[in-house]
Amino acid sequence: MTRVVVATKNPDKRAEVLAVLTRLAPHLEIVEDADWPDVAETGATLRENALLKARAAAAATGLACIADDTGLEVDALAGAPGVHTARFAGPEAIYAGNRAALLKAMEGVTERAARFRTVVALVEGDTEVTAEGTLEGTIATEERGSGGFGYDPLFEVEGRTLSEHGEESKNHFSHRAVAIANLIARLGGLIPE
Repeated sequence: MTRVVVATKNPDKRAEVLAVLTRLAPHLEIVEDADWPDVAETGATLRENALLKARAAAAATGLACIADDTGLEVDALAGAPGVHTARFAGPEAIYAGNRAALLKAMEGVTERAARFRTVVALVEGDTEVTAEGTLEGTIATEERGSGGFGYDPLFEVEGRTLSEHGEESKNHFSHRAVAIANLIARLGGLIPE
């Protein structure tokens, strides 16, 4: 496989996936002009949602497609928001609303351990491969940093939020970077490095 569609319509996630793929598989051609239908994330798990999106894009384009789903799992919230991370503040929520909802849910909570979990799926014809990546951290008590997207200003790793780490640094150790690296390893030479 030498060509792949990055099946996300989220420009922030797309930029992150492209940065990681460019670093880990520089000879892989990313197809830029592909189109596929929006897919409702109706799966009960991150894996199901990643596969739903990758399957829909592969069926529409006839090409290999990579898609992912990511969840923020907060221990004090029994693993929430989890599969509902993108919609934590409601179905039409934006990044700032989700962060505000998380800060409100964490008011007065001292145990702030959390993790990001990403499942990335590659679908090409009848071939379906998934891989997972996690990043352990804590939820900050306030937003810090100006980079990143989503929950990055609240998710601390080694005393700094992902926003404070910056995009280039984050793209070397993030949950999404680990998941993509694990996917490439699982594909064992099918993706040119």
